[in-house]
Amino acid sequence: MLTNRQQDILRLIIQHYTQTGQPVGSKKLMEEGIDASSATIRNEMKALEELGLLQKTHSSSGRVPSIEGYRYYVDHLLQPSRVAKKEMQTIRQSFGGEFHEINEIIQQSATILSQLTSYTALSLGPDVKDRKLTGFRIVPLNNRQVIALIVTDKGNVESQVFTIPAAISGEDLEKMVRIINDRLVGEPLVTVYNRLRTEIPMILHKYFQTTEGILSLFDTMLGQAFESKVYVGGRMNMLDFEGAQDVDHFKTMYTLMKDSEKLSQLLVPQDRGIQIRIGNELGSQLFQNMSLIQATYEIDGHGQGTIALLGPTSMPYSKMFGLIDAFRHELASKLADYYRSLDNSSEWS
Repeated sequence: MLTNRQQDILRLIIQHYTQTGQPVGSKKLMEEGIDASSATIRNEMKALEELGLLQKTHSSSGRVPSIEGYRYYVDHLLQPSRVAKKEMQTIRQSFGGEFHEINEIIQQSATILSQLTSYTALSLGPDVKDRKLTGFRIVPLNNRQVIALIVTDKGNVESQVFTIPAAISGEDLEKMVRIINDRLVGEPLVTVYNRLRTEIPMILHKYFQTTEGILSLFDTMLGQAFESKVYVGGRMNMLDFEGAQDVDHFKTMYTLMKDSEKLSQLLVPQDRGIQIRIGNELGSQLFQNMSLIQATYEIDGHGQGTIALLGPTSMPYSKMFGLIDAFRHELASKLADYYRSLDNSSEWS
């Protein structure tokens, strides 16, 4: 158990170091209000070092936080900072534009948060389990290529360019799309997914000699619709993180940031609130010099989403905690407004 003075010293060292990147000595701590002699403060810093909460740098008599020091600070000393008025205006203005589908809002949230912080932001939208299919469309590009579109009632659109198999004519393709729409529109995606493997192939085989191309396309696109897609903002910001200047390490990190499945595993499921994981708590050597602040938000009737910040262990935790807390509420509000607009438009249609 730390004394009050030791806690004050640890808190001030972390706050100063995360703002300036400079080691902190006894003189600076006296200037910051620690009411003790320089010798006493040095003894307290040595005691914190022996506890593993501080470490000494080679180039200075000052101390810097250790991973354990950051953990103690986050667990016991962190007080969220109030978000600056200018930052709140930036967030609200960025969400003030017109969006045509949910994924655009989720993607924009990652972009905004990364720009505000200069870190890497991750954004995962609300749960998709209850989505219903509202339409499957084919838009011709040329004689053999089309864009296939799947639309859900939650405002999600999945699209894919597809080459029509030679055995299927454009007229046959249109008939298949009509049959699929007639039987599957309005059904939950889980039901659609199952019926595409059982009932629909048998129906289509009654009318067409070959259906493999169109069914495999639909299968692929539904897989994308079910996928928990994590949007990333500020991938290149990782170059500024401590230890990320190693080219091979950066390449590995950059590749990982394009893998939604692995990123989904990085975002630990949680009921609510904000969670901070530091270094090895992230479960990989790749992240040993990094921290992740993860926050969930709830959209009534539409499930949970997640927003997260990946940055160096030396990030200013109080500021980032306050910012991500305010940000998740603004994002949830924007998504709730969008869902209400969908509900209203469906009532009038």
